[in-house]
Amino acid sequence: MPSERLIQQLAFLVEADQLKRVLRRTSLIGNDRKENTAEHSWHFALMALTLAEHATEPLDVPRVLKLALIHDLVEIDAGDSFVYDSAAMADKAERERAAAERIFGLLPLDQATEYRALWDEFEEQATPEAKFAAAVDRLCGMLPNYKNQGGSWTEHGITAVQVTGRNSPIGEGAPAVWEVARGWITEAVTKGWILPE
Repeated sequence: MPSERLIQQLAFLVEADQLKRVLRRTSLIGNDRKENTAEHSWHFALMALTLAEHATEPLDVPRVLKLALIHDLVEIDAGDSFVYDSAAMADKAERERAAAERIFGLLPLDQATEYRALWDEFEEQATPEAKFAAAVDRLCGMLPNYKNQGGSWTEHGITAVQVTGRNSPIGEGAPAVWEVARGWITEAVTKGWILPE
């Protein structure tokens, strides 16, 4: 007979599988379909592991990976909010807090507490790990849009000013990476993929 702890952990993992059903506005590189949030979380974790040396200060990389894997689980209930949609962003924090309570509450208390603390840490962006994780998370949206010649930026009429405003915090967690990303924005304007303003 499995323990209550194992039953709770398996119930959480079954619920986490639903993240594969949450579609984002960003297409995969190559533009053949929209990515789902589980794919985003995997790529985020891989990007964080690969780019950790570019952080502003030494990191606890395993903690960054935990932040990457945990931060978007709330989208199972809250959905993906397109960052350039002010109406969708208006109640995002409230929807996500409620989702965090329910989803992490499926776990045994010690794990529920740990995962919720990781989610809160990412949201607050007060630690070096959270700042770096937030930088990489934003880069995750920029990379496919750049490689898809504007991608969802073009599709939704997003401007370079909006992209710069949204993504400039990359510079707080990984300044060298932000320099490259700023170059992508400049190139996108030059090639007509997005308007300057």
